[in-house]
Amino acid sequence: MLRNILLTILVLIVIAQFIRPAHNDGEAAGENDITHTLTVPDSVMSLLKIACYDCHSNHTNYPWYSKITPVNWWLYNHIQGGKRHLNFSEFNTSSFKRKSKRLDEVAETIEKHEMPLDSYLWIHKEAKLNDAQRKLIMDWAKTGEQKVMQDSMRAKRTLDSTASL
Repeated sequence: MLRNILLTILVLIVIAQFIRPAHNDGEAAGENDITHTLTVPDSVMSLLKIACYDCHSNHTNYPWYSKITPVNWWLYNHIQGGKRHLNFSEFNTSSFKRKSKRLDEVAETIEKHEMPLDSYLWIHKEAKLNDAQRKLIMDWAKTGEQKVMQDSMRAKRTLDSTASL
């Protein structure tokens, strides 16, 4: 009886290895990327790519363990959740208000050490940010938030002036 149960579990595990989620293999920096709205210094971009882009862009660098079910499904759900919350590759598709809010959240989550997630840092030690790196990202995000707000006001004034003609 126990042998049949173990054999059934083993067969299910093997079969599950052939059922895989789609990979996040899109273009990280396409036409809607944040770099088309904001200036992102190389120092900040390198940190974003190391600590953020795997879950918050359209391109993920998959580790070896992503080939193992059910880990691949956990990663898939994690990446989809990260992209729903903030996707640097699709940043320009958002409204001014949403862009501003997302940049505020970037600064806040970095400041509170909520990002990168501990579960990500277990394997990706290079993504652990020191205080100077955190400050660099926070300052960039706050400056970016101000620029987005200025762009929003400029667009509103342009819209108002064309409407009055």
